Amino acid sequence: MMGVNEVKEVREVKEAQEKNARAGVVRTYSDLLVYKQACRLTLDVSRLTKEFPRQEQFELGRQLRNCSRSGAANIIEGWAKRNSAAEFKRHLMIAIGECAETKFWIDLASDEQFVQSKHAGALGSEYGKLGFMLHNLWKEWRKF
Repeated sequence: MMGVNEVKEVREVKEAQEKNARAGVVRTYSDLLVYKQACRLTLDVSRLTKEFPRQEQFELGRQLRNCSRSGAANIIEGWAKRNSAAEFKRHLMIAIGECAETKFWIDLASDEQFVQSKHAGALGSEYGKLGFMLHNLWKEWRKF
């Protein structure tokens, strides 16, 4: 028969295992929620730019697609170099910058009336959240 302390220990271990199972183990960059969000937003930007006037698909649209894709790509590149804290964090900072740049181009597209302001606001807000997530990962990266 187990004592009270042993029962408590077993319960705590089971709770920790359940918590880890829910949170999931980060084995690759594709397990990162921030990466999934960046990819989703990259696809949203790509779809959005296809609705631009033809000339702007090659000018503003190209700029928007490039910085959006670069943000997601820098998460991957940083992950590949995560054994070096400085390199990993550098790539996260680049991704944060690309996120801010994407937000700027979305705002510009709205100002030029290529995107409805409501849609641009929602997408810009999502990029703001992504920037916050990237910043948190930059601060807390050793915890995963």
